[in-house]
Amino acid sequence: MLSVAVSWDLYEQTRSAVVLGNVGFVQVAPYLLFALAAGHIADRHDRRGIMVLTQAVTAAATAILCSPYRPVWLIYAVLFLMSGSRSFQAPARLAILPHIVPKGTLANAITWNSSAQEIANVSGPALAGVLIASVGTRSVYFIQLFCAAMTLVCFARIRVPNNGAEAPETKRGLLDGVRFVRANKLILSAISLDLFAVLFGGATALLPIFAVDILHSGARGLGWLRAAPSIGAVSMALLQSHRPRAKHAGRLLLAAVAGFGAATVIFGISRWFWLSWAMLLATGVFDNISVVLRQSLVQTRTPDAIKGRVLAVQNIFISCSNQLGAVESGWTAAWFGPVLSVAGGGLATLAIVAGFAAGAAALRRWTQ
Repeated sequence: MLSVAVSWDLYEQTRSAVVLGNVGFVQVAPYLLFALAAGHIADRHDRRGIMVLTQAVTAAATAILCSPYRPVWLIYAVLFLMSGSRSFQAPARLAILPHIVPKGTLANAITWNSSAQEIANVSGPALAGVLIASVGTRSVYFIQLFCAAMTLVCFARIRVPNNGAEAPETKRGLLDGVRFVRANKLILSAISLDLFAVLFGGATALLPIFAVDILHSGARGLGWLRAAPSIGAVSMALLQSHRPRAKHAGRLLLAAVAGFGAATVIFGISRWFWLSWAMLLATGVFDNISVVLRQSLVQTRTPDAIKGRVLAVQNIFISCSNQLGAVESGWTAAWFGPVLSVAGGGLATLAIVAGFAAGAAALRRWTQ
């Protein structure tokens, strides 16, 4: 909900693709600044406590947006603060998962965790579009504040029998996660593929432009466009949770990212709302396959003692792909127009997949 409201406010104020794209830069900067330290802290301290503290910061930042005064600089500042808190929360939240689910169910738990997040992503944008069209963006910010507070309560109620943390004297360096990822060719290839593919293949940052100027669907249409990838992701997550794990995981990952790129190209050139919606839904389907495979790989092949630091490195890759991808989309849209920006990005994703398929042998041969 928040992402739809913020993008709508910014576009209404400025009508600028660059301003929309720079949202990505504002949100990626904290990850680049703090992610390695966040992973180190997640391995040294109580992960549940980190989650509670960072969620309290997120709730406080959300409260600022409830003010009727929301200029561009203030929205940027709040997004920076929220992203900073998430950069510390993410490695702790992901690393705690193996300790709060029964042994032997981690892969399925990752799938259900993804499903739960995507259900929120489905309902949020659609509801935000209705609220913005009827009563304005401020109502969205108040609901977001309530949701942030409820999340804080949920985090506070988590009980961890054993957080898996080592004694402080056995800890090693801040860059152990970087060293581990660099040495593991399979993990490095998997997260690098996601980085470059989403960096060029994302269209989310430009959806307000497509909704208003190309598809002429307004705020409600924007809400449904934003919800489409999540609907696809939820559908695929539920399907994956009831199916055995894919044996040829590497080939499946390459095919999923290629499908993501192809759907992005078609979305970019479409002028029919429901075709555009269907292509965004397809990107969600393919992205969920990629997310589940990548998360399972990192969770199962990383020692718990350095898991926070390795997940922090992964978060740097993910945040760079998502947020710098938004910057790339905004700037190329300003130079060449939104259609060429999105369609060209999808073609670049297909070229990247071809390069990884040819050059990353460890990824191509990966089996589960």
